[in-house]
Amino acid sequence: MGRKKGLLAIVVMSMLLAACSSQIETATEGTESASKAAVSDGDSVKVGILHSLSGTMAISEVSLRDAEQMAIDEINADGGVLGKQIEPVIEDGASDWPTYAEKARKLLQEDKVATIFGGWTSASRKAMLPVVEQNKGLLWYPVQYEGMEASPNIFYTGATTNQQIVPAVDWLLENEGIKFFLIGSDYVFPRTANQIINAQLKAKGGKAVAEEYTPMGHTDYNTVISKIKSSKPDVIFNTLNGDSNVAFFKQLKDAGITAEDIPVLSVSVAEEEIRGIGTDVLEGHYAAWNYYQTTDTPENKSFVDNYKKKYGEDRVTADPIEAAYTAVYLWKAAVEKAGSFEVDKVKAAAGGIEFKAPSGVVKVDGENQHIYKTVRIGQVQGDGQFKEVWNSGEAVKPDPYLKTYDWASGLKK
Repeated sequence: MGRKKGLLAIVVMSMLLAACSSQIETATEGTESASKAAVSDGDSVKVGILHSLSGTMAISEVSLRDAEQMAIDEINADGGVLGKQIEPVIEDGASDWPTYAEKARKLLQEDKVATIFGGWTSASRKAMLPVVEQNKGLLWYPVQYEGMEASPNIFYTGATTNQQIVPAVDWLLENEGIKFFLIGSDYVFPRTANQIINAQLKAKGGKAVAEEYTPMGHTDYNTVISKIKSSKPDVIFNTLNGDSNVAFFKQLKDAGITAEDIPVLSVSVAEEEIRGIGTDVLEGHYAAWNYYQTTDTPENKSFVDNYKKKYGEDRVTADPIEAAYTAVYLWKAAVEKAGSFEVDKVKAAAGGIEFKAPSGVVKVDGENQHIYKTVRIGQVQGDGQFKEVWNSGEAVKPDPYLKTYDWASGLKK
């Protein structure tokens, strides 16, 4: 009897181990062929949309979801992609970086999406990066960032450093002065951006008189503003993100510091944020982007008209909105060129693809999966729009590691 029980236990254990092994193999196979599983035998293909629809970043990210949805609706009305209608699966990153990783994993493993469009902060992107790489998925990231990255599973449709931060610093040195006060949110993008800015200033005769960081969602800037007053900078370079910008700019104005006194150049404040902060607070200050609602192209006129028709006349377009919209069309073009939704085939096909975006013609760089973009610096006007005061004249080749800049050789990779 004891032998029979022992034999039975061994058999049951063997069955359990076999089942576990089968589950592991199935999970592994699912991970390796996530993009193949994304295409059903039906007439639709799922894509993920993952942005912060709540929390401190919602002020910026809700509109990115709207832009991606608009692009999807336009493409579906025109027949879809490879004969299939695009079915968006929308998730909320909730301004929480672990949530981004969790939701990205869910989209790839459970929903079997062909690609994800998502993120804003570099913290959200860094949280998703290992998930999309491990699951052999694909992420289209639509916001300017600090560079120093090129993942084989991410396409970057926002600006990298040489398409925003570096030319903005050069322009400020030439037009506003050499003493910079650096302020940013306390996470990877502002800290890396300021490391780059410090190296650039040192090489070009400028100086950072102070460097301050505050947590995401921070709202009390009185101490920082006191430091601004005492350090007497020529310009403030702002890498704050989210609704902290509302508090900072309003308190700066309350302290009697105007754009004429000390201009602020921001790299995360666009038309959407102006609506939340107030034109009376921001008028005269600057921002560096690749697109403004006022950008003069035929494609942009149609884009702005369609966006307002769909979401309301009071809505505005902005650089990240345009980059999110563009990302969907670039993915569509890569899929159609590949003749497949499979990630490896889409990536191989994407290099060199061009699209007449609202900002002008953009092109995918096949080497680093960033895109060529025109650099623009704008000044906030009384109507809440930007007046373009400088542009690069042509689309700039993306250089995420700043390999073409001698002064960048000492930066951490």
